[in-house]
Amino acid sequence: MKILVVSSYLPYPLLSGGNIRLYNLLRIISQKHKVTLICEKRDNQTQEDIKEVEKICEKVITVERKKQWSVKNILKTGFSLNPFIIIGHQSKEMTNAIKRELEKENFDLIHVETFYVMQNLPETSVPVVLSEHNIEYLAYKRFVDKSPILVKLLLFLDILKLKKVEQFFWNKAAKLIAVSNIEKNLMTRKDVSVIPNGVNLEKFKFQTSESKFSSKEKRILFIGDFKWMQNRDAASFIINEIWPEINSKLKTQNSKVDVKLWIVGRNMSQSLKNLTNDKNVIFDDNNQDKTEKIYEKAFLLLAPLRIAAGTSYKILEGMASGTAVVTTNLGIEGLDAKDNIHVLVAQDPKGLAQNVTSLLTDKALYEKLTKNAREFVEKNYNWEEIVKKLEKVYASVLN
Repeated sequence: MKILVVSSYLPYPLLSGGNIRLYNLLRIISQKHKVTLICEKRDNQTQEDIKEVEKICEKVITVERKKQWSVKNILKTGFSLNPFIIIGHQSKEMTNAIKRELEKENFDLIHVETFYVMQNLPETSVPVVLSEHNIEYLAYKRFVDKSPILVKLLLFLDILKLKKVEQFFWNKAAKLIAVSNIEKNLMTRKDVSVIPNGVNLEKFKFQTSESKFSSKEKRILFIGDFKWMQNRDAASFIINEIWPEINSKLKTQNSKVDVKLWIVGRNMSQSLKNLTNDKNVIFDDNNQDKTEKIYEKAFLLLAPLRIAAGTSYKILEGMASGTAVVTTNLGIEGLDAKDNIHVLVAQDPKGLAQNVTSLLTDKALYEKLTKNAREFVEKNYNWEEIVKKLEKVYASVLN
């Protein structure tokens, strides 16, 4: 097949869930099909990043990503029926690039990553497969629900506009893809296909409980890109409410375990760092290790997500690595992972702290969870098997 992929982002470097997903899908799809990628490129992405994607695609065309947060976009949104995210991704440059490729090449289908760039497609008879990483309006709503009343009033109208536009593009596509059954059941179509997120199992190798427990220092990891509101919220929740509970429980138990809270990620604000002066909290915003090495050094992953949609890569990568996972119901939403079988789940600071301290002291529980989690990921979240499902979706469009 000749496939034109249109994306709201260049999928390299592999520092976000969207990049990881699209890069791995392209990496495997391109082994059997000819793929042209047209995508937005952000200012911090380089020619070297483009070259990495060119290694797996027949052709890569980038257009500059417009600045989202500008007075012009904010004012335009206020006088438009379109939501803020649609305004920010309107691109004549992308539309023209797509037109040129459609005129030059006979594509079998167009694969679009995220609904908000689908607006840039010119009129075409080529069938469109739309892949959604989450339900965007729900992610924003979860954020707004936790915001002050003034923020709620300001963003309520934009959420309504976002919901309407998102559903419009879902219904316009020939085929619609969700990342989990949770999103599938919330979408306004009955023929949604589920293509889950995955893990590169060769890259994220399983570390045994022996190697984890042998380390003198036990690092409780939170990892993420802090430009995303769900990561900022989770890190603040850990520092302000969960970490003090962990210390209190360890003190009560007279525990001698050397425990560090290790917060890793880009775009970390000074305001986040100012939340604590505890010397056992490590803010690591310039880590040069590959992600798999970070999981290798961590004893457990603490991911108390309260604002999320789609499925969380940090959870999958932790499970694949033999790093025990403590999270919330929302953290495993859409994954089918089970509490006390693959991960430990709680909703409040005391429960989350109890789960952490249990894993620090109970080697048998740690071993049970991590072995089960690795087997679960191998069975359900292997990229090669995921791409086979995607190819069936493609075939259904062409038949």
